[in-house]
Amino acid sequence: MTGGALQLLAGKRAIVTGGANPRGIGAAVVDLFLAHGASVAVLDHAYPDGAAAPLIQGRVDLHCDVSRAASCETALMRAKEALGGIDILVNNAGIVAATRIWDLPEDEFRRMIEVNLTGTYNVTHAALPALLESTRQPAIVNLGSTAALRGGGLLGGSHYAASKGGVISFTKALARELGPRGVRANCVAPGIIETDMTLGKFGENWEQELKQGIPLQRFGSPAEVAQAILFLASDLSSYSTGIVVDVNGGFHIH
Repeated sequence: MTGGALQLLAGKRAIVTGGANPRGIGAAVVDLFLAHGASVAVLDHAYPDGAAAPLIQGRVDLHCDVSRAASCETALMRAKEALGGIDILVNNAGIVAATRIWDLPEDEFRRMIEVNLTGTYNVTHAALPALLESTRQPAIVNLGSTAALRGGGLLGGSHYAASKGGVISFTKALARELGPRGVRANCVAPGIIETDMTLGKFGENWEQELKQGIPLQRFGSPAEVAQAILFLASDLSSYSTGIVVDVNGGFHIH
């Protein structure tokens, strides 16, 4: 999908976390949002710290460590300054690990929760005043995971499943709390997507076996997840809040 003549986000101002990796879901979201007329602040720990720069071709890149509340507050202040406001928030930043419970140290468990779940809270909390000020049908889209729905497995251990399960529950609670104030909150739960988190991690034989178990017989692409996020961020989903959209090729049907 490209923007073309139909720009679903024309004039809207969006925050996307975890968008620095060009092969990731976040980067695909940024590209699609720009194509659909949005201006975008991309927040990632990989960017150098510093004051907000002017928008260049509709985007600005800002340093943000989502696991640290102070870093999120600073990044959101700079993003609002650069964009002139915030209408859309996409909480995409996250990490994954397959460590099984018997080998799982407390610090790794805590780090997973800090980045995936607390990070989603930190950015949302920092962005909320600007979202509540928006008059352009503000929307939050959070990234869950199929691992949260099927109890981990594959590349995600119990701590990953727990963090993403928390994101899904957090999203549903946001929908209830923020709906009366005009802010929608929804979640996308990707399955096996061809990103650096998955490519080359299975081995050829296991990869072919996994694909045979998926009704669509393949892994998904970051662009396909971005399209679902675009739907939830745009006015096409104006009467949808508190939902989880599965993007998994039928890998998990429930």
